[in-house]
Amino acid sequence: MTTPLIASAQAELLAGIVNGLCTRTLAQFAAESRLDGESLVDAVERYEVDYAWQVLGAGRTCEAVVARLQSEFGLPVAEAFQPAVAEALQLAAAQQPSDLLMSFDNDLPELIAGLLRAHGAAA
Repeated sequence: MTTPLIASAQAELLAGIVNGLCTRTLAQFAAESRLDGESLVDAVERYEVDYAWQVLGAGRTCEAVVARLQSEFGLPVAEAFQPAVAEALQLAAAQQPSDLLMSFDNDLPELIAGLLRAHGAAA
């Protein structure tokens, strides 16, 4: 059973993740690529861009966040956070509009580790 306090903490964590994302529509990304003098295909490949919901839901994103936590807190703590990280990423992925893009090359692991640190200190 989820208590209101737990639900509130989850909602805060999720809001922090979603608000910290760097996303763009396809049109924005294409315009930026054009300004850089490269094709959209080259830019997508170079930046490893995919739909935001796909990046957030990818196993490699979860692994990167857990690796960041491992480097900061140590293995047992990182392993304990893995289910929470996976759940938070899946919830954030579900909130993304279908047309938003983001790169795998971003500061998402640092963002989520920081949010989890802040929530852990508050708990």
